[in-house]
Amino acid sequence: MDGVLVKEGQPVPGAAEFIARLRESGRRFLVLTNNSIYTPRDLAVRLRAAGLEVPEESIYTSALATAQFLADQRPDGSAYVIGESGLTTALHRVGYVLTDIDPDYVVLGETRNYSFEQITKAIRLIESGARFIATNPDPIGPSAEGSMPACGAVAAMITKATDVQPYFVGKPNPMMMRSAINAIDGHSETTAMIGDRMDTDVVSGMEAGLFTILVLTGVTPRQQVDRFPFRPSLVVDSVADLIPMLD
Repeated sequence: MDGVLVKEGQPVPGAAEFIARLRESGRRFLVLTNNSIYTPRDLAVRLRAAGLEVPEESIYTSALATAQFLADQRPDGSAYVIGESGLTTALHRVGYVLTDIDPDYVVLGETRNYSFEQITKAIRLIESGARFIATNPDPIGPSAEGSMPACGAVAAMITKATDVQPYFVGKPNPMMMRSAINAIDGHSETTAMIGDRMDTDVVSGMEAGLFTILVLTGVTPRQQVDRFPFRPSLVVDSVADLIPMLD
């Protein structure tokens, strides 16, 4: 989503036309984000405010991928959650009980206000045997004032205190890509991934067996592409360049 369709709250030139053409084509698609704060409905409203019409059923977050992973691993389990409505809503929908009493998992996501009390509780529960899951490894996130610590940074703090590494479900874990493909009944051989980062989007798409497209409107500039030991299938300036491919 960020860096591909929107940048600093504004739509990337051509993004609205690309989404419109994609919907007209009848192709199944999902807009992915590692951010677990918001529900798909929240994100649909935020995208609409930026001029992009993306239905909520076409938005897939690391929170949804995490909830699906836990439902597959331990159906109807329990979790102590550090996160916001995007994560708690996803876990409730798969039948999870959110509790601090002997939970099966500690699940860490993003929140605007990480609580030292919650982090301390998470550390003690992990020490007592709870399994440690995190929605994504992103160390920092953007804010109006600048960078702020995100899920990966807080996970590192908990790991330092417990000597327990979390299992990260979101990108660059290819599991998120496979989970998304399953959500739209797709197949890796006929699916393309469009992203703006070599180190998360492209590598996870490649490891999931997808056709990978890097757009240069986000994090990775063209001059850094060759620095990586893997390559995208295609490099374009922006999603506007992909519109003819939909015809």
